[in-house]
Amino acid sequence: MDFKELAALIIENIGGKSNVKNVVHCATRLRFTLNDDSKADTDKIKSAKGVLSVVNAGGQYQIVIGPDVPQLYQEVIALGGFEASAAIDDPDAEKEDNRSRLSKILESIAGIFQPIIPAITGAGLLKALMALFAWLGWLKPGTQTYAILNAMADAAFYFMPILLAASCARKFKCNQGNALALAGVLVYPSFMALMSGKEAVTFLGFLPVTRAPYASSVIPIILGVWFMSVVEHWAQKVSPRAVKFFSVPLASLVIGGTVTITLLGPIGAWLSGLINSLFTWMNATIPWLVPTVVGIFSPLLVMTGTHYGLIPIGTNNLATVKWDSTVIGMLPSNVAQGAAGLAVALRSKNPETKQLAGSAGLTAVLGITEPVLYGVNMKFTFPLYAAMIGGGLGGLYMGLTRVARFAGGSPGLLVLPGYIPHAEALAMGYTMTNLLNAVIGGVVIAFVGSWVACNVMYDIWKKRGKLAPEEVNGPKVIASVADGVFVAVADGKFIGPEDMKDAMFSEQSMGQTIAVEPTDGVIAAPANGKIEMVFDTGHAFGMRLPDGTGLLIHIGVDTVNLKGQGFTLLKKEGDSVKAGEPVVRVDLDVLRNAGYSAQTMIVVTEPAEEGKMFEFIDFGKEVSRGERLSK
Repeated sequence: MDFKELAALIIENIGGKSNVKNVVHCATRLRFTLNDDSKADTDKIKSAKGVLSVVNAGGQYQIVIGPDVPQLYQEVIALGGFEASAAIDDPDAEKEDNRSRLSKILESIAGIFQPIIPAITGAGLLKALMALFAWLGWLKPGTQTYAILNAMADAAFYFMPILLAASCARKFKCNQGNALALAGVLVYPSFMALMSGKEAVTFLGFLPVTRAPYASSVIPIILGVWFMSVVEHWAQKVSPRAVKFFSVPLASLVIGGTVTITLLGPIGAWLSGLINSLFTWMNATIPWLVPTVVGIFSPLLVMTGTHYGLIPIGTNNLATVKWDSTVIGMLPSNVAQGAAGLAVALRSKNPETKQLAGSAGLTAVLGITEPVLYGVNMKFTFPLYAAMIGGGLGGLYMGLTRVARFAGGSPGLLVLPGYIPHAEALAMGYTMTNLLNAVIGGVVIAFVGSWVACNVMYDIWKKRGKLAPEEVNGPKVIASVADGVFVAVADGKFIGPEDMKDAMFSEQSMGQTIAVEPTDGVIAAPANGKIEMVFDTGHAFGMRLPDGTGLLIHIGVDTVNLKGQGFTLLKKEGDSVKAGEPVVRVDLDVLRNAGYSAQTMIVVTEPAEEGKMFEFIDFGKEVSRGERLSK
């Protein structure tokens, strides 16, 4: 297929470039939003070589191409000078999304943090091991070895804005290089020096720049990249094509950077200051309440990065009065989060969840909670609630018994020696009972409270059907089948073309097509082969069988409009899979609530032999994932 020639024909016959508002693509179709549909010559486009069908529905002019649509899309973008995009705006789907605002916020934050979990897991474990080795006397602070290891352990946290910028760019769909450059501004040495100096800082002589510690910060870069994405999309639209190469990144960096350091960064600093003021007041008036509140809400503070607002208060207390009771609530919170993760590891039947929850839970008990928070507790929600219960109970006990800490460190089991009173603390009346109460409240009560709450809520979630089947029952064991044999991709009803809800598939325009109406959300490979292509939205993937047969598996009808919402990829491009092995997990309720059919089509796009047809059996039958469908 000559993609450039076909792209030119399409642009000419949809009414020209000026008739196009925007163009995107899904797994099989070019999707145009036109100013005037009547200007499109549908018959001429349909007759073009490489075009399977044309559908004008839902406010979109859809040209059905098949698996080659990504290559054609690139030519259309290049010839037409259109803005490239992988997303499709769907206001109706947004209106029908009945999740709570908190759920949406948690999902968005988790999506931003998910890619950086490996980096912070390794760094967090190294920090925990360094604390242990220093306590045992195996590693001496101040040595060159300690300094190098400390750089390895601190880098991921110190340069958190840079790590977050990369994932934020993907979340907000803007250029990753520009986002990383913006993050670099926040931690650039000379800029950091300005922020830590005493002299008032202005930009362009009149824009005040509020001092703020941006290293290890979270909120400023998230807000900054979001705003930069707005600027970038605007610049893409207004910039002449000839200067887009430099005008778009220039506008993004200068405008986005200016607004970030003068407005959005200070907002983050203001939020941290507000947290500081609140906890200072609480510590002065109701001392026992502070550890309780920190124990309950510490996970939420970590999510937003505002937990860093507590650290200056605790550090100042240790430097001046030689003890601190502000940050101690983080100890039971971290232990409770670890306990929740370990409880999930014990109860889940999903090997992937077990492995992640087990390792992340252990890391949290040692003091680093981000891996279990973003990878497990926020994902399933109920472990987060359990951790808040356990953390609150432990914090309450520590507050009532007036526990204090006498040294800093990441709150976890490895910093318990910091609760042993030093000489000055002994002179103030503290005894070894302080360490005992820290263990009782910060470890025992927090762990047991969270563990029990997590197990109780696991049973409730299970009873209400809120857990994915593989979490409750484990992955299905699929009997091996020979190459070239098709199996059901999901539990549900096996249907033929006449019962399909999309004309393009029912007419078998792309090739021989079968489908399953799924009753659970695990979508598997229909045959032995290799994953050749996976769409980021998760709604479709392509396979290549050992004999050269090409397949397209399309989950739902028009589900590309969900922009990945409800879809979780279990495999990646290049993976070899067996028939019946899970590839995508989909939340069927998300599809149904948005008004989309979940019918999953299997299309033979490229038969190994010209004209070869597969013989399928038992249309209309209820089938189980992995059940044989072909003779």
